[in-house]
Amino acid sequence: MRQAGRYHDHYQSLKKDHTFEELCKQPILAAETAMGPINEFDFDVAILFSDILFPLEALGMDLSYNPGPQFGLHLSEDNAESLLINQNPISFMEFQGEAIERTIERLPIEKSLIGFVGGPWTLIAYACNISKDSRNINFNNFQIGLLDNVILPLLKENVELQLNAGAEVVMIFDSTAHQLAEEDLNIYLEKTFNMLVKEFPNKVGYYAKDGVNYETIIAKQNDPQISLAGMGIDSNVDLRDYFKKTSNGFVQGNFSEHFLTLPHEEFLPKLDTFIEQMSVLSPEERSGWVCGLGHGVLKTTPQENVKEFVQRIRASF
Repeated sequence: MRQAGRYHDHYQSLKKDHTFEELCKQPILAAETAMGPINEFDFDVAILFSDILFPLEALGMDLSYNPGPQFGLHLSEDNAESLLINQNPISFMEFQGEAIERTIERLPIEKSLIGFVGGPWTLIAYACNISKDSRNINFNNFQIGLLDNVILPLLKENVELQLNAGAEVVMIFDSTAHQLAEEDLNIYLEKTFNMLVKEFPNKVGYYAKDGVNYETIIAKQNDPQISLAGMGIDSNVDLRDYFKKTSNGFVQGNFSEHFLTLPHEEFLPKLDTFIEQMSVLSPEERSGWVCGLGHGVLKTTPQENVKEFVQRIRASF
């Protein structure tokens, strides 16, 4: 995940002449950015180059990057009516569909592309400036209304847009779902999966990080009425446990992105251990495994480690 980024020379070269927003919103540039890691490291799957927060801009919020995301004004119950003014926000997102098409045109035939959207709660947390340190949050009425009437309907259209453009799967990246109290997490996943997963059987995957309760997610995944394409697993848990717990879909992960930043001679033993642990599982037991990181490639990651990771994993399995 997050294949293109500041660790990579190809991305840094593009950033000399273009802003982050230009790389995302100009489809030809987005395709060039996405193809960099494919050409350099030979990943099996490309990822749409974009950002999870653009739906908030589509709704009317003033969003810029310097270098991280900044909002001119954060969302509140008092200003929502005057801030969320765009009547047809999905039209703003059309650059993603074209970016997917342009990227697929350049991909070798044996490779595919996935799209992504931000988790609905993650978008709400960013929009409302909820501290990343917050925990055990209970929804208030404003947040529930925002989720049901604004965020989920737009993300449903966004998922459909990306699938229609040719994405094989669309991942939901929920980086702040762990903030929610357990009861509210359960309600939230019910709403999210009913709107974004049930409508697109076996086409939408889900990933949450930072200590979220995976058992709650798995309970939803194993619901026969919810055909989740698969789930990503953070590197802070033992990936091997989840092949037995999930009854359908892929399991993605979960080598530590922090191990990948180590000096090469320190990184290799960590990779050896990971390979040994996964090799204990038979091919049948690890069926559906999509090997990757627990999160994304960090900006301090040596490129030689990424290349070595791909080559060694492919050679080992």
